[in-house]
Amino acid sequence: MPDSRIKPDLNAKLRDVPHKPGVYIMRDRLNNVIYVGKARDLRKRLANYFTPARSQLADRKTRALIHSIWDFDLHEVRNDTEALVLEGKLIKEFRPRYNVSYRDDKRYYLVRVHLSDAMPKLSLTRLKKEDGARYFGPFPHGSALRTTVNWLNKKFGLRVCRPLKPGENDYKHCSNDIIKNCSAPCIARISQAEYLHRVEQACEFFEGKSKDLVTALQEEMQQAAAKLDFEKAAELRDMIDDFKKTLIPSRTFERGARARVIRSINPMADVQELQELLHLEVPPLVMECFDIANIGLAHCVASMVRFKNGVPDNANYRRYRIKVVSGQNDFLSMAEVIRRRFSRILLEGKAVAGDDAEFSQDAPAEALQRLAANPKFVTLPDLVIVDGGKGQLGVAVAELQRLGLHDLPIIGLAKENEEVYRPGESYPVIIPHERGALKLLQRIRDEAHRWANGYHQLLLGRRVAESILDDCPGVSKTRKAALLKTFGSVTRLRKATEGEISAVKGISKALAKQVLEFLASRG
Repeated sequence: MPDSRIKPDLNAKLRDVPHKPGVYIMRDRLNNVIYVGKARDLRKRLANYFTPARSQLADRKTRALIHSIWDFDLHEVRNDTEALVLEGKLIKEFRPRYNVSYRDDKRYYLVRVHLSDAMPKLSLTRLKKEDGARYFGPFPHGSALRTTVNWLNKKFGLRVCRPLKPGENDYKHCSNDIIKNCSAPCIARISQAEYLHRVEQACEFFEGKSKDLVTALQEEMQQAAAKLDFEKAAELRDMIDDFKKTLIPSRTFERGARARVIRSINPMADVQELQELLHLEVPPLVMECFDIANIGLAHCVASMVRFKNGVPDNANYRRYRIKVVSGQNDFLSMAEVIRRRFSRILLEGKAVAGDDAEFSQDAPAEALQRLAANPKFVTLPDLVIVDGGKGQLGVAVAELQRLGLHDLPIIGLAKENEEVYRPGESYPVIIPHERGALKLLQRIRDEAHRWANGYHQLLLGRRVAESILDDCPGVSKTRKAALLKTFGSVTRLRKATEGEISAVKGISKALAKQVLEFLASRG
């Protein structure tokens, strides 16, 4: 059975990918995750997959992956360390067929310390438990973490022995106190209160509150270098590098009240979060997003995509050719498409209601809500989204008010800084980039942009197909496409010389002369 879904224009989608660190997820035509990868620059990394040379020169496995890619998702992070953590988490969750690393159950290290113990100590673990202990991490750089923990143990004199509560008998077999690596709380060389204070100082280091320690090491390194003790300076330099790797801010990417998963594991959770942030009366289960795309001076098109329960509702996507507005005017074009979309819904509602007198007496929104149970009727969305800032939002609100849809929730999503504008409010709502609600808005906005670009390509293809060159003898479809790609239009082709035309691949000097004579005959 052939696949009925429309394949996204990946090259068009690639143009909107930012030059930022993050994780990308490749999906096949069945929406299965087939590969998870990370990148310091998402745009550069993804561009490698969609260049013709990549599919020809890559190994068999990579070629198979490239040919299986149907769509991809992006998740921006703050740094490369976070990308490494999130990549490992997603690979363990999805177990993609083209990933080899991180598919086992091994996790990144955490630092564990239980302050309720009589003599707490720092320990490394891969699993976080609900045992009342404090956990720091995860830390992707295991060797750097071990160096850091060893240094902290020596710096603060923390014990590293195994017994939960060591005593004098254990001390007899321990030499850490002799070599000054332990403060020996087991034989009361320091009080328990002093020892707990040292443990707290070590915990503050992992929280990033003890930057003075790193600064002191840097000063010590410079002093060693000044004394020409380069071996010690190099040792301190490597230690500082390990500390910096360990202290890079990193999130755990767990869904909860304090931490949010960057990717959308549960779309309905993102819908509910969006309702809370925008203070909507009902959850936006049905959302419609509008985007305007200008194609030179020849075409202006618009797209409308609908999301239902946080996922695309492809059957209810719509495309529009702007008819009333001439030239490039995003504001008037947005007004036209909003007017056409919702006036049609109102007309369809009246047609379904028939002779229902109550329909004409109710407010439009209330009347349409009563028809929502009819499966043949396209209901109003719970939230309207326009791609743009205050200007696009203002004209869209004005059109909805003319139609009597005063209470229909609507927002504008400004792309540059991802600001959410609401009617009647001067300042935008800023949703943190890691929140699922913003990721949901970005997904529907990007889908509207992709849908508009697809219509752009369709109209451009028709424009090429309808070219006057179709009637020119000796000019095939391939040669016509080559000529239009080189010169851009028939008008520029008329002004070209025989030599310039014959320089195009597949065009001989005789054919170039024939093309010019043909165009001259057609005036």
